Amino acid sequence: MKHIFITNGDRISKYAGLISAFLVVLLSLLVAYDAGMRYLFSAGSIALQEVEWHLFDVIFLLGLTYALKHDKHVRVDIFFERYSKETKAIVQIFSMLLLVIPFSLVFLSDSMDMLTQSYLQNEISSDPGGLTHRYLIKGVLVLSFILLIIQALSEILKALQKLESKKTFLRVFGIVIILGGFIYTAYHYDMAYWFEPVLLMFALTLFLLMTGFQVAFVFAGVALLFAVIDNDVGLSTLEMLPYRTYGIMGNTTLMAVPLFIFMGLILEKSKMAEGLLLSMAKLFGSIRGGLAISVVLVGAILAASTGIVGASVVMMSLIALPLMLKHHYSPVLASGSIAASGTLGQLIPPSIVLIILGDQMHLSVGDLFRAAVVPGLLLIALYIIYILIISYINKDVAPAIASDVAYGSVLKEAIKEIIPPLLLIGVVLGSIFAGIASPSESAAIGVLGAMVLAWSKRNFSYEMVRYAAIETVKLTAMIFMILIGATAFSLVFNELGGGDMAMDFFAGDIGEQWMFILIAMLVIFLLGFFIDFIEIAFVVVPILVPIVASFGIDPVWFAILIAMNLQASFLTPPFGFALFYLKGAAGDKVTTGDIYKGVIPFIGLQLLALLLIIAYPELIYLFGK
Repeated sequence: MKHIFITNGDRISKYAGLISAFLVVLLSLLVAYDAGMRYLFSAGSIALQEVEWHLFDVIFLLGLTYALKHDKHVRVDIFFERYSKETKAIVQIFSMLLLVIPFSLVFLSDSMDMLTQSYLQNEISSDPGGLTHRYLIKGVLVLSFILLIIQALSEILKALQKLESKKTFLRVFGIVIILGGFIYTAYHYDMAYWFEPVLLMFALTLFLLMTGFQVAFVFAGVALLFAVIDNDVGLSTLEMLPYRTYGIMGNTTLMAVPLFIFMGLILEKSKMAEGLLLSMAKLFGSIRGGLAISVVLVGAILAASTGIVGASVVMMSLIALPLMLKHHYSPVLASGSIAASGTLGQLIPPSIVLIILGDQMHLSVGDLFRAAVVPGLLLIALYIIYILIISYINKDVAPAIASDVAYGSVLKEAIKEIIPPLLLIGVVLGSIFAGIASPSESAAIGVLGAMVLAWSKRNFSYEMVRYAAIETVKLTAMIFMILIGATAFSLVFNELGGGDMAMDFFAGDIGEQWMFILIAMLVIFLLGFFIDFIEIAFVVVPILVPIVASFGIDPVWFAILIAMNLQASFLTPPFGFALFYLKGAAGDKVTTGDIYKGVIPFIGLQLLALLLIIAYPELIYLFGK
């Protein structure tokens, strides 16, 4: 019976994921078609735009259970990866029993009310020519959390099979009972007022994150817990969550997220990076530090075409690192240049970070993309200058490479490799900067361009598209589950008075603009040591937005500062994600110590760039406002 439930639960999640993957491809084609019809023939359709919106909704909603099946809901694995198999199973049981299932049941109850209301009112689109039967898409929201509960139960049964003895299970069950008793006591004796609830909420969240529970479910579960134990909050606070989630579902700006991810994954599989690196290496190899400079330039091109940090770091680790070490480059410089260049995707458009910041700070994504160009170019220039200086000072760090091939033929080959991705970048970013297309439309056109580029390299295939679509579903579902959990967290946090407390602290106790900027940047930088940029963007940034407005700070400039800060967090030892990607791909070729030593100068360069943008805010508007 247990085996049948696990099998059927996994099978349902698999089909949900495959449907979502198919819809990713369909969404890309429809958005590109719609953009072409509107801009070339002025023949747009409100109904078609709403179909695209609903496809986007179905992709991430059905993807929630698929991502859970494949354990793609991100966690802070600093300690988790060191746990035994049995301890990991216990964490999974706790996560499903105490976080996922209770939150999903409450969310399901409230979303059923929303669905019923929509059905009884026969809700239709508010736009003339829009779709009818709005309750259908709200029904998908209900269905997605039913599937999430089924998969959570399946995960519990799978985790139980990994436990070595019944004693372990009984200990786990006993702890659950004790925690239940603690919550009951807290609810009836106003335990929330023994400590400051807001601080206790953050402390518990940080503890659970560091323990290894999935980030999205920690935010959701902690929000539910404090809604229950604090009499001034109550479960009624979370009744608005389905409506907030429905607002996320209708956010066309966020539709660009899966499309840009899909574009990046296609380019990752097209072997574009390999051709770029090898041709750039020949082009610049004859000067000291030439290979490292090639890595920086290719990292910038990958950032502007894929925007996926993990993929960029891994690709360059596999291709460039062996080449650099073969030609006697210092492992320290090789590691540092690869890790730093790979993180350029956090800042250089089309950055997923900027799209999320634009949504959370209510800013135009096009404005953020335009404002990020100069900081991105500044970082590239600083990296190259540093490499040239250190190579000049120490000849053994990055020696020049002798080549018998005529430079003219090398240059011709390099141009041949560089032009296609540069054209793609120009079309995608140019259309956004010129106001011709929205980010989602540009991303869809970019998907088609990436497919053409892959076809031109003879790498386009059904398997490649299937891989890219499925991985897009997993990543998109992970991001949007964090957004749902963070929304629940924010609702309870604000109801506890957290927003007012932050405003009073910065505006009253500090009361000075530059001190606020310093503290905000420091907090984000330190948090970046431990948690991912997505959690920071969805939880910390919304707290800062009203304070930014109260001080009269330029929100676009502040968003760029946050993006630059978050980029630095990818490199900070010991928990920078880029460091894990590099070490995982490099294996024994470089030591962890080499990686740490290598990234420190580049972290310094990132902080220098951040200080320059703070000191000269007008730099971000060199390409216009």
